[in-house]
Amino acid sequence: MPVPDELPAASLCTACDPASLAFATTAELSELDPALIHPRAVEALHLGLDMPHGGYNLFVLGEAGSGRHAIVAQLLAAESQHGAPPADWCYVLDFADPTRARLLRLPCGRGAQLYRDMQEFVAEITTAIAAAFESDEYRERIESLQEDEKHREEAALRQLGEEVQQSGVALLRTPHGFVFAPMKDGNDTLSPEEFAALSDERKDELQATIRDCHERLHKLVNEFPHWRREVQKSIKEIGSDALRLAVGHLIEEIKCHYADLPDVTAYLDAVMQDILDSGRSIHESTKTEDDTETTLYSSTISVQRYCVNLLVENPASGERPVIYEDNPTLQNLLGRIEHHVHMGTLVSNFTLIKAGALHRANGGFLVLDAHKLLSQPYAWDGLKRMLRARQVRIESLAELVGVSSTVQLEPEPLPLDLKVILIGERMIYYLLAELDPDFLSLFKINADLESEISRTPEATAQYARLIATLARRDNLRPLSAAAVARVIEHAARLAGDAEKLTTQTQPLSDLMREADHAAGSARAALIERAHVDAALQAHRHRNERIQERYREEILRGQLLIATDGLHVGQINGLAVAMLGESTFAHPVRITATVRMGEGEIIDIEREVELGGPIHSKGVLILSSFLAARFGWAMPLSLRASLVFEQSYGDVEGDSASLAELAALLSALSSIPIRQSLAVTGSVNQFGIVQPVGGINEKIEGFFEICAARGLTGKQGVIVPAANVCHLMLEQPVVAAVREGRFHIWAVHDTDEAMELLTGLPAGEPDAKGELPEGTLNFHIAMQLAELAQMHQELLHPARPARAGRKKPKPAKAARPAK
Repeated sequence: MPVPDELPAASLCTACDPASLAFATTAELSELDPALIHPRAVEALHLGLDMPHGGYNLFVLGEAGSGRHAIVAQLLAAESQHGAPPADWCYVLDFADPTRARLLRLPCGRGAQLYRDMQEFVAEITTAIAAAFESDEYRERIESLQEDEKHREEAALRQLGEEVQQSGVALLRTPHGFVFAPMKDGNDTLSPEEFAALSDERKDELQATIRDCHERLHKLVNEFPHWRREVQKSIKEIGSDALRLAVGHLIEEIKCHYADLPDVTAYLDAVMQDILDSGRSIHESTKTEDDTETTLYSSTISVQRYCVNLLVENPASGERPVIYEDNPTLQNLLGRIEHHVHMGTLVSNFTLIKAGALHRANGGFLVLDAHKLLSQPYAWDGLKRMLRARQVRIESLAELVGVSSTVQLEPEPLPLDLKVILIGERMIYYLLAELDPDFLSLFKINADLESEISRTPEATAQYARLIATLARRDNLRPLSAAAVARVIEHAARLAGDAEKLTTQTQPLSDLMREADHAAGSARAALIERAHVDAALQAHRHRNERIQERYREEILRGQLLIATDGLHVGQINGLAVAMLGESTFAHPVRITATVRMGEGEIIDIEREVELGGPIHSKGVLILSSFLAARFGWAMPLSLRASLVFEQSYGDVEGDSASLAELAALLSALSSIPIRQSLAVTGSVNQFGIVQPVGGINEKIEGFFEICAARGLTGKQGVIVPAANVCHLMLEQPVVAAVREGRFHIWAVHDTDEAMELLTGLPAGEPDAKGELPEGTLNFHIAMQLAELAQMHQELLHPARPARAGRKKPKPAKAARPAK
């Protein structure tokens, strides 16, 4: 069996040589193109942005702090200079239906001009209308019409009086109206006494004549309203002529600037026609309403109806908008209609329509944070509706939840043509793809940013440019080559892999800012390696209170951890804790006990519901390993228990399964384990040791305990061989290994680990499956055979017992997998 590898100090931390960077300071380096760090994601972004078809919106997958927003912003800033120019959008009143608002589309930069033109028009129109209706010519024409109408009515009545007078009846005007009275000779009317003295025949004749006269008067009076309506129509025509002269030139001056926009000229024609139709009402409201706001929101007609609501304004240069909505509520996305209280009633009009992010981003790009979007009620569903319909229709949250059922204003929907870019965690993307049937049809492009890049010489050179770019954007001092090398080493540490570099730019930017502060305190012109080290040390000091508490409890003997001596069924495992920005590891005691049973291994953590599913899976793999190696020729008659001592929280992960197996094998063989060693790694059913996470923190966590108690030269950590490429240990650990005061071994399988822990050879079965005596596996097989024999005797007590029972012959063992 090969001897486990003790790792030399040179393999514990892959340093970056400043001389290999080929520059003195970052001032010599150029900006970095993100495509060099995230080529796959940038290619996907370009594809999504260039696709003209619907549904090709984008979802950018990346971890927090990876610079995903900066990358998207940089690409969109370049993309916004190309493509069709966006439009300006204005809402105006629909004169045919005041409860609706019409939408006007104008070329970019011209919406503001129309807004200003109509504001000036509104400011001038009141005076113009007043001048039209108060002119002497207008008044003379109106008075002439009214006088003619008066004379016409009087002439008709006079003619009727003359006609009825010939029949002996007089038409008289009284305070209560017109009456007919019988006449006597001459022009006098009969008195009541004279009328009573007439014969009955004469009375009947006069009464019949009077009834006929009443009918003629009734017909004549019924003609008067028709004549008056004709007069009012003529007055209105006169008013229209006056308004056309007073206002028409104002409209024509505006129209000449928009002759190339038929929708705008049609609207201006509608404005002119509405003024002709409503000019008198506008004039009257202007005389009675002094308060502009009251006029605007009351039921009277106001000149404010001719204002233009500039909903979206874009620069005349044609640059496409890039909108980032930090608070993507439903109203902030789709827009809203505001209301004012007027005489105790909520009222609104088209000037109170406010644009949402979709309006402002139309023709360009809308960037949203996926988590924030999904956190807002109805926002995600509202966005999907707009993208499917390809238009923006303003929706009220109160209407959606059924609080309000009254729609006071219905704006015309805005045609939608934009790209939506969602930025979020990978988990959010995959959950949406799994649970929302509309998601993949609306967001066809996923741009997956890299979590890390390979640490090749070429990539390291590009990474140095990334560091220079980050420092330059924050206006930091230039970094020396040695400082850049230290940042690169820290980037590998953050990636958890000596052969990789993290793409998370936020922790690197934070580190450089703090290093720049240290350089400023030292009055240095450059950020040097010592300043970076000082920033790292300060960060660690800020976040190690809990870690120090664990260390203190171990050193005080409150948490039982042994770093010397031997013990059966007891081993030092390593646990990682992640608390905010702090990630640290500490040793934890794992113990195992064995007794007679039915071949089961009890995971105490799982029994008390403190063990997670992955940890439980690791324990079940141990059972499979024992059965495969030692139970293929006989039943396993044992009952074992495994536990993490003094753990009072949840236990998850399988990185302690190698330590658990070692404790179990020690308990089975009664061979003690060296307590000066700690173990990490997971195992499979064949006993092969597999890599685990947090390897650097685990080694350093045990090292700090050993160093606090005093390094003896016998202490160390056993790690999976596959984890060697991940080692980026701190210099105190590297120095202790170099001086022989601490050791790190890399193992490939369980047997190599057990040889280090017990000092005995593991022992491989020969061709017949028999194990050599004196080996660890021989002792295990002997114990298992003993337990099996005792179990059989317990099950069959009627069999005669042998005097002086001999030790059973060891069972055969399966050859370990390689």
